[in-house]
Amino acid sequence: MSTEMTAAELFGRRAELDALSGLIARAREQGDAIVLVGEAGIGKSSLLRATAAHARGRGFEVLQVTGMEVEAQLPFAALHQLLRPVLGHADNLPFVQRRALLSAFGVEEGPPPDAFLIALAVLNLLAEVATGRPVAVLVDDVQWLDRPSHEGLAFVARRVGSDPIVIVGGIRKGHTGPLTAMGLPELNLGGLDDGAARRLLDVTATGLSAADRIRILRQADGNPLALVELPSALRSASTPAVESVPAHLPLNARLEKAFVGRLTELPQLTRDVLLIASVDYDNTLPEILAAASVMSGRRVTVDALDAAAGAGLIRLDETSVAFRHPLVRSGVLQTEPVQRRLAANAALAEVLTDQPYRRTWHRAQAVVGPDDEVADELEENHVISVRRGSVTAAISALERSAQLTGDSAVRGRRLLLAAEYAFELGRADLVDRLLGVAARNALSALDRARMEWLREIFDDGVPADAARVLELCDIAQRSAQAGDNDLALNLLLGAALRCWWADTGPAARARVVTVAEGLDGVGHDPRLIATLAVAEPVLRSSRVAEMLSHATVATVTAPDSLRLLGMAAHAIGSPVVSLEFLDRAETKLRGQGRLGLLSHVLTMGLVSRLELGEWDRAVSAAEEGSHLARETGQLIWDTGTLSLRAITAALRGDNDQAQQLAAQAEETAGGRRLNNLLACVQLARGIGWLSAGQPARAYDELRRLFDPRDPCYHATERFHGVMFLAEAAARAERGEDAAAVVAGLEEEAAVTSSTTLHVQLSYARAVLAEDDQAEVLYTTALAQDLIRWPWTKARIELAYGMWLRRQRRVAESRVPLRTALTTFDLIGARTWGDQARTELRAAGERTASREQSAGIVLSPQELQIARLAADGLSNREIGERLYLSPRTVASHLYRIFPKLDITARAQLAARLNAV
Repeated sequence: MSTEMTAAELFGRRAELDALSGLIARAREQGDAIVLVGEAGIGKSSLLRATAAHARGRGFEVLQVTGMEVEAQLPFAALHQLLRPVLGHADNLPFVQRRALLSAFGVEEGPPPDAFLIALAVLNLLAEVATGRPVAVLVDDVQWLDRPSHEGLAFVARRVGSDPIVIVGGIRKGHTGPLTAMGLPELNLGGLDDGAARRLLDVTATGLSAADRIRILRQADGNPLALVELPSALRSASTPAVESVPAHLPLNARLEKAFVGRLTELPQLTRDVLLIASVDYDNTLPEILAAASVMSGRRVTVDALDAAAGAGLIRLDETSVAFRHPLVRSGVLQTEPVQRRLAANAALAEVLTDQPYRRTWHRAQAVVGPDDEVADELEENHVISVRRGSVTAAISALERSAQLTGDSAVRGRRLLLAAEYAFELGRADLVDRLLGVAARNALSALDRARMEWLREIFDDGVPADAARVLELCDIAQRSAQAGDNDLALNLLLGAALRCWWADTGPAARARVVTVAEGLDGVGHDPRLIATLAVAEPVLRSSRVAEMLSHATVATVTAPDSLRLLGMAAHAIGSPVVSLEFLDRAETKLRGQGRLGLLSHVLTMGLVSRLELGEWDRAVSAAEEGSHLARETGQLIWDTGTLSLRAITAALRGDNDQAQQLAAQAEETAGGRRLNNLLACVQLARGIGWLSAGQPARAYDELRRLFDPRDPCYHATERFHGVMFLAEAAARAERGEDAAAVVAGLEEEAAVTSSTTLHVQLSYARAVLAEDDQAEVLYTTALAQDLIRWPWTKARIELAYGMWLRRQRRVAESRVPLRTALTTFDLIGARTWGDQARTELRAAGERTASREQSAGIVLSPQELQIARLAADGLSNREIGERLYLSPRTVASHLYRIFPKLDITARAQLAARLNAV
């Protein structure tokens, strides 16, 4: 650090100080984040204070906040306190982000913002401040941050690498949370060595006897706070002697007891004020004194705190009071009986007349039995929490409201609503607990149906269970009969998704369709369309296609509805229509910061992008979708991206990676019997071996897709393997068996509108045909409207060119081979491009060496940024879409230009489309 005084004050912390000063020194070139981990009193706060002083001396904007247990239920309280000094910069944020942030802080009114949109606003606010000078964000007692603030800081910490922003958090050992779960570097603080401990004791506790020094050094075990506080406890008349405190107690407990002894010596009025302060998160001195006056029945002034300040228990200034250490606060609460803690909350509630949200929370902590008035106010509080973007606080409000509710049915309803919010957070454990409590109440029939729906939606409809599908259909039918079509549609969609994820059998699928089609007055509700599509994608494909024709991206605006329509189109084999809906949903979800659903949309679009030759975009979407799925705790969707990344690697000719990714995906998908994901895994394996030049092995892998007894069999996902099966069969001389598979698919093609199946069959027919029939089949296949299917068209052209050359029509073969080669190079299909080159050379034509596509040269995120920049978006606009700061975008572009051998932004579009 910058001063000798700092090093002298922090005995034995030279290595830690050097690490933190290095972080500050590097910040102008590279942002970073680190977490200090250690037991209470080990020196985390002291290191943070030293870091703050060092950063200020280097011209940093220093933002600090300390987590407090009592404010854990107040949404975004910590972030608001942290950012208060720089909120003026919020005017420079995009309107949607500014409104989200200020709504979360209760400064402005606005629609309920998504938590990730708020986090993005925090990132960009810090980045905006950092354009003037570097920023140091220092957070103490991370374990007690309110959950939305904690998650927001974790979001930012993942993304500060290119901005001059440093984040340092201090967390008590043994605690976890979003900031520690993301794998940030940790600085683990141990006790001081013996020499440093003795020097500290020499400075802070002169006059100790030799025996007392030995005793304190032994019990403190290198803990700096213990080395300071235990001597004071030893001298305190009312504190048990150090030797009488049981040595087996954790050091925290011993320190707490040391503080307790000093607290009991204080005047009663001082203890009243400290009790109020211990349950008040705001630390505002006038507020605390006013509440203490109510509690004590007489006017209390700041003089009442002199004794506590003199004892070193608090830090006091003109406007606020803060405990010297969290253990002092817990010591206060430990010494006070329940009745006095209730009274302290009641006193605070009485003075918070102008802050109804906080007033209600304190009222709720001041009662122990049913109180319907407070319960109703808490339910109103949950609405405010949702509006501010804090689902966690909304759940807490509803759960406490339920505890104070006298009526069993109302109590159950509030618990179910809390469970719905817990589902939004992806908290399976919390959903299960809330539903368990709710089930013990007198729920109405519809509420019991809602409970079943909640149990269903959390597992994405897996694993396979035909009986559960039939049960959900029965509940949905009863809900519709009771007049709740909305709930019925939700239940049916859950049942249909079970049919999609896994094989539940024809009876279960038919039952879903029968109940869904029997609903009155639901029109073309996207949930109905999606239900029919995923339950019976073959038999109901024509009806779904007709229903989709009435819905357009112009008439459907809700992103979740667009997502469901995109899902439906994918299920019935209409990738072009699917991407129209999913692309629009993606844009809207990005704007709203809804990262959980965004990961769904990105993953659902991957198969269609691969099918339509949009491989570069698929690679970018797969990486982002996987990252967001992990960030939002969605294992199944992360597994989905893994299986599709395996297919992409196989298509790009990297069989080793394809097999590795497929094996990883199979670990999750196989254990949960996810047939649709297992189909993708098997497709990846087959394509991988085909691209590796082992068609016989590829055929064996792909053949499993078409065996109804195989776990990887799926009603429609197998359609994506038809062309590869036919190619492998032709190369491995397995045409007879493949022809039998194709014959079976022809029967399904007669009853389905699936463009995917029809296009793939057109290729298979030609490749597997006898020579006297092949040319007609090739020309028929190429006569289809394949403008949006360049990959498929190129595959047909390659096969046709190869057939023509084998027929000794060499000159004719060059045209389809040339056009196929151009497409393969454009999308990065190296294996098939090499085949086309080989065929052209055999046909007597020299070909240029392959130029790598941008999708191979660039990382997935770089490619995504390059495409957006090529479309004319500014760095700021790109950052808004990808949840990055403008400076991070600029840093990526700086690396992209030399990789693409260009020097200016204006050259991006031409380079991306050149190969």
